Amino acid sequence: MSRGPILAVPACDPGRGSGHLVRCMTLVRELRSLDREAWLFLSVDNEKTDRLVNAVHCDPSWIIREREWPDFAAQISGAGKSWECVILDRYQTPSETFSRWVKVAPLIGIDEGGPCRNSFDFLIDILPGAAAVNKWRAANISDPSLLPLPEKTEHPESRTNTAALKILVSFGQEDSAGLGLAVTNALTRAMHTANNSSNCLDITLPEKPIPNLSEHLGEYGIVITHYGLTAFEALYAGVPVLLLSPGAYHEKLARAAGFYSAGIGVKKAAKLARLLFQKNALNQLNHALLRKLENHCAALAARYNLDRKPAQSLASLINGFTPLVSRKCPACGALLHDEIFARYGERSYCRCPECGIISMNRVNQPPIEYAREYFFDMYKRQYGKTYLEDFPNLINMAKQRLAIIQQLLPPAADAAGETCLLDIGCAYGPFLAAAQTAGFSPFGIDPAEDAVQYVRQTLGIPAAQGFFPFPDATLQPHSYNVVTLWYVIEHFRDCIPALEEIRRLLKPGGVLAFATPSFAGISGRASLTRFLEHSPADHWTIWSPATCRRALKKAGFTVKKIAVSGIHPERFPVIGRFARSRKSPLYGLLLAFSKMFALGDTFEVYAVLS
Repeated sequence: MSRGPILAVPACDPGRGSGHLVRCMTLVRELRSLDREAWLFLSVDNEKTDRLVNAVHCDPSWIIREREWPDFAAQISGAGKSWECVILDRYQTPSETFSRWVKVAPLIGIDEGGPCRNSFDFLIDILPGAAAVNKWRAANISDPSLLPLPEKTEHPESRTNTAALKILVSFGQEDSAGLGLAVTNALTRAMHTANNSSNCLDITLPEKPIPNLSEHLGEYGIVITHYGLTAFEALYAGVPVLLLSPGAYHEKLARAAGFYSAGIGVKKAAKLARLLFQKNALNQLNHALLRKLENHCAALAARYNLDRKPAQSLASLINGFTPLVSRKCPACGALLHDEIFARYGERSYCRCPECGIISMNRVNQPPIEYAREYFFDMYKRQYGKTYLEDFPNLINMAKQRLAIIQQLLPPAADAAGETCLLDIGCAYGPFLAAAQTAGFSPFGIDPAEDAVQYVRQTLGIPAAQGFFPFPDATLQPHSYNVVTLWYVIEHFRDCIPALEEIRRLLKPGGVLAFATPSFAGISGRASLTRFLEHSPADHWTIWSPATCRRALKKAGFTVKKIAVSGIHPERFPVIGRFARSRKSPLYGLLLAFSKMFALGDTFEVYAVLS
């Protein structure tokens, strides 16, 4: 399957600095080197951007200017392609900018700190600290080793134990707070104030950006900068780093990330100089502090995976993305305009504002195949026995479900005298076997070839292999009295086509029955974020009894009965650990409480066609 192009949109406004722009240029260049079609969108067209394009070796033919966008977008569409995703590296994305790009493709934010942060489909925080400082929800991925880093090189045991300490003062190209000059002047004054004015510092304050700065950081004994890319690149280079902040926000970020900072503003430049020299001996470097700084920065490098060669680059990570994002509720079709409220690695979760069902977005397909291993190894890890070993228990459960279904069926039978039942996701057929014994005429569908062969050959029940909705001529309209899906509906990325097809297949008054996990059970109520974190990677929707009623009503079904199941007293927070034994009085008390207030972690739904 061919993959769509990727668009990178950096912040390149005046006063914003060049870090975001350089990072996006590097990203596009590296994606291109991986044979991935990638483009850079520039909203600003000036001498600064042109100079950086040349410095970073970004081919101008990869750039889309603001004025070129309408024609280029039409060209992409005319070629039958669609954007795979849009990468916004804008520091703080304005709402109008977000609204523009969310209509184009799934949105991935990098180090995003704007008002739309929680609305991004996926977030990558390369620089740590912002989430903690702003009390934001954590990003899907947080990893400073995703910085565009050079090859890891060996460095001396100590960079600071030299006759003349080589210092790089780097506060970005614009340095609107004037920190670079203030630090340089303060260090120079401190060095020459003493009686012996020997030059113990070699200070570099670049007038122009140093091309490929990260590759040259290892040439210095210490880097003085503010919180940002250079600080983390210095950690990777094994160089001690000391910060001075242009404002309160940078200072909070620096401290949250664990850096040493002299404080805020040009007035703190003198304090920084005093830190580097011993008190009452201004011509002598404070080697004790420098060693302490070295050790501290080495620990920070290990903390942020910057003490080793990166496992992957930002480009290789994003190149592996094929985002699967829904803009409409997969259960009821309502527009999903609410914020993402939970993020875990490759997954993000949002809640439908109308029916309340929770749905998942992913950066790629779930790493699960519905084959033999799914019913044997994976099933055994969860339940302690394989699917076939659990067959007798599954048959008994099926009998209880069939008893409820029979009560809901209309008394009139069709002309053939058969009550036809379709079991979607039939697996190895325990429900089909129980239905046949109960007098139904069953038919099964399952994607696992081994399971379908077992149903056909061992149980002697007709079944078809494939995913539902199933393109098979044998599934005729209005031909089934009952359609069932036991722990299947959550596996549909889009439930609406499945429910529409079930409507088409059912006879008037037919019964739809299914079971699914519930986020309204005790596990979800105790901690919804932990519940979602442990939700299987292929569960696209997560329901509750209340949300189920609303979604099914919109799909044309009337819920007749809900049976709460999966009751686990031992999962109660705090007191649950005292109810692990069924003989415990607390177990019985919590069991009764769970049944009374429907706190099961799963539930069964029985509905009829309206």
